[in-house]
Amino acid sequence: MKDIKFIKRPKLYHPYLIVGWPGMGEVAFKTVEFLIGQLHAQEFAYFEGRHYFYYTSSQIQNGILNLPDLPYSKFFYYKNPSKSNLDFLRHDLIFFLSNAQPDLFYSEDYAEVIFSVLKNFDIKMVISFAAMPLPIDHSQKPNVWFCATDEKIKETLLRYNLKSMSEGQISGMNGLFLGLAKQRGLKGFCLLGEIPFYTIQIENPRATLAILEVVSKILNLSLDLQSLNEQADLMEQQIEQLIDYLKGGVQPQGPIGEEEIERIKKTLSQYTKLPESVKQNIEKLFEQAKKDISKANILKQELDKWNVYRDYEDRFLDLFKKPKEKGN
Repeated sequence: MKDIKFIKRPKLYHPYLIVGWPGMGEVAFKTVEFLIGQLHAQEFAYFEGRHYFYYTSSQIQNGILNLPDLPYSKFFYYKNPSKSNLDFLRHDLIFFLSNAQPDLFYSEDYAEVIFSVLKNFDIKMVISFAAMPLPIDHSQKPNVWFCATDEKIKETLLRYNLKSMSEGQISGMNGLFLGLAKQRGLKGFCLLGEIPFYTIQIENPRATLAILEVVSKILNLSLDLQSLNEQADLMEQQIEQLIDYLKGGVQPQGPIGEEEIERIKKTLSQYTKLPESVKQNIEKLFEQAKKDISKANILKQELDKWNVYRDYEDRFLDLFKKPKEKGN
């Protein structure tokens, strides 16, 4: 496709594809970003996203207004130095990373661009990541869950003491892309790190760390996780300070209850920012709901999921107002 720009065309040995976009807790994006940095993966292609992203605001710096840069969509490669005779230890890696999710209305077309790059390689597996929000405490070591495209991969992953996700859904590109890959005959799996419900809008390095510990075993990678461990400790301290403040100086004893989760979740949303891709999706859903009010239910679900309904409440209710009739 004409949108794709190749920097180089590497020759890779039966590569696995690892993909990542921003989402809850920034788990998927940060996991892939960390792997690219740790393995010194090299960029080999990218494509412009002007057909799949849209502007929602202008940026002002030093009094000068400009349109922001559109999100990037980049491909990286890593040549596995392993000389093992075991086939599953000898795969090179391709990473795809974008700092925003596309307008999901165009998600299949967007995925088609990615697949058009991958047709140049003999992809053996597709791996994605995501967060799994649960009513757990932030100080608790997160478990890693998984879902797979077939029974054989499921049985393999169970050997790593992971929890199998028996039902549910993985929203956004981190889940959708794997489904589209399966539709094309590709195999793969998604690893999901647990995060507390009340921290979905802030980065969760502890969940990223838990996933990376599993990935390093599955793919036989040597990773230095010390810096990420330190980030996770710092984030936990900051959350503790906030909870301490919200509770009037009383430290929580044991797991936080459902009512406390809701209160902290609402308060945290005032201190944190939505991922830019989520903002863009909300704006798109508003536009769709203006044209088709039946879409308002999907919009409401998205606002509730990110606990920002109150921020958009007036605009949401305006969707149901009948237009005033013009005077004679």
